[in-house]
Amino acid sequence: MLPTTWYLLGQSKTLIPKGVRRVVIADSPWVLFRTASGRARVVCDRCAHRHVPLSAGRVCGESIECRYHGWRYAGDGQLVAVPALGAEAIPDCKLETMQVTEAQGFIWATRSNTSSLPPRFVHFDEAGWTSFVMESTFPASVEACLENFLDCPHATFVHRYWFRSPTASPVRAAVRHLPDGAEAEYFEEPRKRSLVWALLSPRKGAMRHIDRFIAPATSRVSYEFPSGLTYVITSHCTPIDESNTSVTTVISFKSRWGSWVKWFFAPLARRILQQDIDMLKLQAQNRGPRGFPAAVSTQVDLLGPAIWNWRQALKEGRMPMPMKDTHVTIHL
Repeated sequence: MLPTTWYLLGQSKTLIPKGVRRVVIADSPWVLFRTASGRARVVCDRCAHRHVPLSAGRVCGESIECRYHGWRYAGDGQLVAVPALGAEAIPDCKLETMQVTEAQGFIWATRSNTSSLPPRFVHFDEAGWTSFVMESTFPASVEACLENFLDCPHATFVHRYWFRSPTASPVRAAVRHLPDGAEAEYFEEPRKRSLVWALLSPRKGAMRHIDRFIAPATSRVSYEFPSGLTYVITSHCTPIDESNTSVTTVISFKSRWGSWVKWFFAPLARRILQQDIDMLKLQAQNRGPRGFPAAVSTQVDLLGPAIWNWRQALKEGRMPMPMKDTHVTIHL
């Protein structure tokens, strides 16, 4: 786990009062629960007594009770009751906790005691915008997911006729390195022979397309047209373990057709997302017990180097190595 990272644990509406849920972040199990007063809490999912998962227990007021012997822990992890002891002194015992906040209808947690705010899904709760949420589990690392979401060339093959189709057209791209990540902007890219472009974009006029990596675990893809039509796809990745990642994707759009676009846009987006899941599953199945040899990359893997540079630096507790802005021509 990255100590200063906010991890997304799900939508607020899915955790009812006195609800209990086990979550795994980077191989570490936690219990997420909502107290009787409505506050979300995250505590280590292991009773100190006999190591039974607290997620198998229940919420009692502002604390969570172990199902085995009834030991209770407050939201700050402090042991507050041992029924078998009666009125005797309670052992001084405190479980590890995470700081929790709720924003934009999502539950976020971090291991650090910070005043910083969790990432935002841009336009998610803004007037004039329509949004929908997709939650998925990818059989891949956070790095692999981020690179996949921000990789244009794969779309002409994995999403052929759905999102893109190969045209061999040269496309200029500018890669810019930013204080919180990196972005790639594409110029004069083709928009033809695909269902998405046919249904959801003007056939004529300039399009501004920017893929953005926001360290440590967010991708944002935006498409803007002169008419004001705009699509923004934001995905936040939470590691389950080294090989699996929980991904929450919010798609927000501003369109003169209004919210009815959502009814065919949402199934289309889910189909495209599933194609990515299937491809990364094939990759994982092909890894084998010894893993992969070093991957071969080229200059058209635009944001991959920045993703790996940032993620490795944060794991080591340092700033990322400086990288130069570049201009590249790719063929799509």
